[in-house]
Amino acid sequence: MKAKFATLSAEGQIDPVSLTADLVRCLTVTPAEGGALQLLDDLLSAYGFDCTRVDRNGIPNLCAIWGKGKNGRTFGYNGHTDVVPIGNRDDWTYDPFGAEIRDGILYGRGATDMKSSVAAFATAAIDFVESTPPDGSVILAITGAEETASPDGTPAILDWMEERGLQADHFLVGEPTSLKNIGDAIKIGRRGAVTVYLTVTGVQGHSGYPEKAVNPLPALVELLHAFQAEPLDQGTENFAPSTLAITTVDTGNPAHNVIPAACKATVNIRFNDTWTSEEILAWVSARTDRIAQEFGVQISSTHRLSGECFFTPPGRFSTLIQNAVRQETGLTPALTTLGGISDARHLVNHCPVVEAGLTGESLHKVDEHVSVEEIHALKAIYTRILHDYFNGAPL
Repeated sequence: MKAKFATLSAEGQIDPVSLTADLVRCLTVTPAEGGALQLLDDLLSAYGFDCTRVDRNGIPNLCAIWGKGKNGRTFGYNGHTDVVPIGNRDDWTYDPFGAEIRDGILYGRGATDMKSSVAAFATAAIDFVESTPPDGSVILAITGAEETASPDGTPAILDWMEERGLQADHFLVGEPTSLKNIGDAIKIGRRGAVTVYLTVTGVQGHSGYPEKAVNPLPALVELLHAFQAEPLDQGTENFAPSTLAITTVDTGNPAHNVIPAACKATVNIRFNDTWTSEEILAWVSARTDRIAQEFGVQISSTHRLSGECFFTPPGRFSTLIQNAVRQETGLTPALTTLGGISDARHLVNHCPVVEAGLTGESLHKVDEHVSVEEIHALKAIYTRILHDYFNGAPL
């Protein structure tokens, strides 16, 4: 006899909307677990999934496996239960952790990104293995620290799997990928991302005697202009043009008559498959070296690499997902590489990866929300994907 959860409908079916609400009510501001992974552990364990907490360095993770994965194909799903901070509570119309449903819309932090996707896949997987047990395995790799870009999130689950000889044949990442309507787009790659932190150092002095100082600000202004003067590239067959955004400029000088000793700036670069991170950093260094010499200042930099550009070429797996989406929504999703980074960047070296999920217009915003209809539609899409994957020809 199965355990009873709030996620069960009156008919005994697994309700993705109820599970989404249960997850939204868990306080999981990254990287807090907040009870979300335990909720999933309890639910999936009750339906025959072998669940293991794969926490590492204080980061919470869950790997749930149905089947042994030795005689048939293995399908993996990746998602996260952690959410970004809510910002100013007074700006929210509804309790950000209340999961209130008004006029068919469920409100709450994580409703779109991405507790509804986790709920849709978990319930689809349960219904699927209960009704038509496949010849193979289903893996749910759920992290509680995607928003922190922690190396102890999804990478820890992959390390744990590989140490035990567990290999997924394909992974689906449930991040929001649709643009205007659910099913209009899926992702087969992402641009890389690197943040560069610049410090320009001159010589402090009195603004009335500028000849006795070396002002770092003109050098910084010229450097930032050099970054913006020409595009990094024109884009490629599969990716939009690379971009550089100036995200902050800081001097920290409270005095109106003092030339500061140093100033700082930060730039964030999103690069396509024209570049590697090493090549991007060399491009930055060439310009900083030239400006430093020209203005007689020192320019130092550090950087943080969020991820390299990656791409899963279109093939039978992406076609299977496109067909499943079309069967459920009537739309043939475009294959895109838009947006920021995701945990797909960790999975791409493990096996082919495609991302498919909800529309994402409210993710990370005040009053984040998702329609109840979309949650049900996403579960139907995921159920169709599982059915076609295990009952169709090998990919």
